[in-house]
Amino acid sequence: MTVEERLAQLGLTLPEAPAPVASYVPAVKQGNWVYVSGQIPLRDGKVRVSGKVGSEVSLEDAQEEAKQCALNALAIIKSVAGSLDNVERIVKVTGFVACSPDFTDAPKVVNGASDLFLEVFGDKGRHARAAVGVTALPLDVPVEVEVIAFVKE
Repeated sequence: MTVEERLAQLGLTLPEAPAPVASYVPAVKQGNWVYVSGQIPLRDGKVRVSGKVGSEVSLEDAQEEAKQCALNALAIIKSVAGSLDNVERIVKVTGFVACSPDFTDAPKVVNGASDLFLEVFGDKGRHARAAVGVTALPLDVPVEVEVIAFVKE
């Protein structure tokens, strides 16, 4: 089964690779490594959920937004690697969660992205990770995710 068939089996559709919202490139491929810039949960170029987790955004909604960040990252990986079947490993995920000062569950939010990678890639989706609470993110989104992947040459 291809990775895209697995996504379809999970009821997910790979979006078009999002365009950058500032002065950067969506990813850099250096040899077998793909460094994906931080992805925010854009859907068709628009923000669906905004605000701080723990005050304006629920944990569950933030997890869904992290999942969208992961889907956007996969679209970008596909655009530079040719196919998601070329992914050998999701190596590192870093998640940033815009949250209220008393919110301490940033790792649970980023699980939305991590769980998606595991569901899609199995053991190849198991990765090192950081999850950090921050004051604010671009466009007032609740979560941003960056990814490092190792791909076939």
